[in-house]
Amino acid sequence: MNVTVYDSAQAFDALKPEWNDLVSRSNADCIFSTWEWQSVWWRSYQPGSLWVFACRDGSGRLVGLAPWFIHDQSDGTRVVSPVGGREVTDYLDIIVDREQSEAVVECLVNYIAAQADCFDRIELCNLPENSAGYRLLPAAFERHGFVATIEHEDVCPIIELPQTWDEYLASLDKKQRHEIRRKLRRAQGANESLEWHIVESGRAIEAKINVFLGLMAASSPEKSRFLADQKNEAFFRAMIPVVQQAGWLQLAFLTVGGEAVAAYLNFDYGNRILVYNSGLMQEEYGHLSPGIVLLSHLIQHAIQTHHVVFDFLQGDEPYKYRMGARDTHVYNLIVRRDR
Repeated sequence: MNVTVYDSAQAFDALKPEWNDLVSRSNADCIFSTWEWQSVWWRSYQPGSLWVFACRDGSGRLVGLAPWFIHDQSDGTRVVSPVGGREVTDYLDIIVDREQSEAVVECLVNYIAAQADCFDRIELCNLPENSAGYRLLPAAFERHGFVATIEHEDVCPIIELPQTWDEYLASLDKKQRHEIRRKLRRAQGANESLEWHIVESGRAIEAKINVFLGLMAASSPEKSRFLADQKNEAFFRAMIPVVQQAGWLQLAFLTVGGEAVAAYLNFDYGNRILVYNSGLMQEEYGHLSPGIVLLSHLIQHAIQTHHVVFDFLQGDEPYKYRMGARDTHVYNLIVRRDR
């Protein structure tokens, strides 16, 4: 195997024809690993100098990618982090062919060890519990004289979807099952103009983005502050059309009299629905429980369309567990040179 290093944004152009094919052959097969997500994130933030490692086997086939960058901290420490970042990307990993994962990881780490003078620390965040990075990188780095530390980062609650809505309701405890049914009946009975819909694929999306971001900012002071950062808003505005064009967008709204009162920005990827962000007009319409009503419709839709997992992504908010989710975990890997 051999390794090529890319240190400019041309890496995305050069690797685009092969990138997603490798993603599909890896355990990192997730929207956050795709060329679309990674390239849009880099164009939006550019927080350092790209450092992308591409590993090829003897036939020249791409079998490994480590899309990373180097940035300087205030104390001058040079830190390597993954493209995608901690704040807006819930799962991150190296992208390696699952049939050659151990050989690829050894090849990558061997090459990176030879570049040890270029950095002081590697910080890989949001590694899923079943990822190649979590399973293989710590031992590989330690074999090359580094100190590798694993830290628990967060939980990602998921629902493993049954075949029918009735089976799903039956899997909940009695109180929550009653609450969902009650809220759905109350919302529909309280206002006959209450409707929900998923934005159709291919439809002009700009106006819908504005509505969603308005609801998102209205949801909480934290989300409002997040969108006040121009780079964060620019990322959302750039990312959503790209995801839609790729066929992975599920942007859903609950409306009352035609006015959007709740929204979910989800991703439909790999037979999974990933709940990425939401927006809500709580003060005026809280009595209708619009967030839970829309969420319930989306879970039912996911079951009807034969998805197998409903993934709430990072965070242990209580509503996720009330909807029947169970925890999966993501980790951080910290790698330091053993001085």
